[in-house]
Amino acid sequence: MTRVILFNKPYDVLSQFTDKGTEGSPRRTLSDFIDVPKVYAAGRLDRDSEWLMVLTDDGKLQAKISNPRHKIAKTYWVQVEGEPDEAALQALRKGVELKDGLTRPAQAQRIDAPANLWPRTPPVRFRKSVPDCWIALTIREGRNRQVRRMTASVGHPTLRLIRAQIGAWSLNGLETGKWRDA
Repeated sequence: MTRVILFNKPYDVLSQFTDKGTEGSPRRTLSDFIDVPKVYAAGRLDRDSEWLMVLTDDGKLQAKISNPRHKIAKTYWVQVEGEPDEAALQALRKGVELKDGLTRPAQAQRIDAPANLWPRTPPVRFRKSVPDCWIALTIREGRNRQVRRMTASVGHPTLRLIRAQIGAWSLNGLETGKWRDA
């Protein structure tokens, strides 16, 4: 029977079980949170982002989630610098030109700050003179740091990034640093 685990990865945690890059490193990894044998992360995620991760013991499912050709929708809550106008959101919806080519069209809309949002350590920088806001962005591809590059390309750098949903799986009340079976 296939095992699927949903994990709310905290900020500054590597999305792998070991940190082979620096022996004796104090960097946290998945093994600091999940003690389940033979499950593997479906995709690699940035250390400086927070988000829903799917882990599984099924290699085919892992490949399906990870490979962009399957076009599984991934929804992000993005705190951005400034307040994107309709033109910026429309550019995200149409696809933006990045150094590695045009992105696929995305769903993009402004949202209120997510309910029950946990504090981030360290906190996001705050500047009195520059407002910020949240957008929900749904993409169906997975380029390196894509969401951050997309928001920056429309003039609104990402301050905080939380992946809230992958296909039918969502954070749905899962506390940061916690996991559950799907």
